[in-house]
Amino acid sequence: MTDAGTSQIDLFDAIARLKHERHAIILAHYYQTPEIQDVADVLGDSLALARAAQKTDAEVIVLCGVHFMAETAKVLNPDKRVLEPDPMAGCSLADSCTAPGLAAFKVAHPGHVVVSYVNTTAAVKALSDYVCTSSNARAVIESIPRAQPIIFAPDANLGRYLAGVTGRELVLWQGSCLVHEAFNERHVLRLLEQHPGAELIAHPECEMAVLQHAHFVGSTKALLDYTQKRKASSFVVATESGILHAMRQASPHKAFVAAAPADAQQAACGCSTCSYMKLNTLEKVYACLRDLAPAVLLDEELRLAALKPIARMVATG
Repeated sequence: MTDAGTSQIDLFDAIARLKHERHAIILAHYYQTPEIQDVADVLGDSLALARAAQKTDAEVIVLCGVHFMAETAKVLNPDKRVLEPDPMAGCSLADSCTAPGLAAFKVAHPGHVVVSYVNTTAAVKALSDYVCTSSNARAVIESIPRAQPIIFAPDANLGRYLAGVTGRELVLWQGSCLVHEAFNERHVLRLLEQHPGAELIAHPECEMAVLQHAHFVGSTKALLDYTQKRKASSFVVATESGILHAMRQASPHKAFVAAAPADAQQAACGCSTCSYMKLNTLEKVYACLRDLAPAVLLDEELRLAALKPIARMVATG
């Protein structure tokens, strides 16, 4: 079925059959390719996928996203088989913050609690007091007593945004997302000039130079919801381009423009595309259901250590 001549229609049918046979569910992030989004049983952001993983009665979970998402699903489901179509689908943010590095950072800042972004490894989550997604990060920060010092890791852009909207002083780990760092103030202003009446919507992982011009700043799901509620007919979207598929499906009469590349010479650079997210393909989804591999495996002690802050994340906001 995975030969070069196999059509997508064949794969759609085969995946549907294997899902039934394996008692499986496919969870896909908004940044996945359109065809993977279309075969997903649940399509959502990191928080929605974690909640779906926690609630499902399926025996097999196929997590179409990146590795930290599959790890989170396994932390919440130790007795289920959690599969990831491509285990090499990583994350620049997760790579920017190692467990030994965070442990040393904690020692350098005694008395601080650690709020880690979901874009981290299970080992980093295990060292954290709280885990958050962009959907509930503000609620998590505001749930912590104001007198309590906080380390926020690893996304410094998101951390600066949270400090601004909550009025809290946060000690920031200096990590960033390669995709959201690529958005350029000059280019988004040029796009707004080229699309009169368009609204700029941005993910808080973007730099402040971009966020200051945004009509709305929010998580991936919040951006999608915003485009459905607003009367505006066009939007410049400063987040990973995979969300444009869901936006166009939800609002086919509206126009959505990716906020990258930064200049004309980069027209083919795919600057708004996460190469890690796009490692997953429909063929790999089929193969992992067929073979029940690659499966996510976690040391039980590590899983239990990561479970407490992840459970807090799922329960908040």
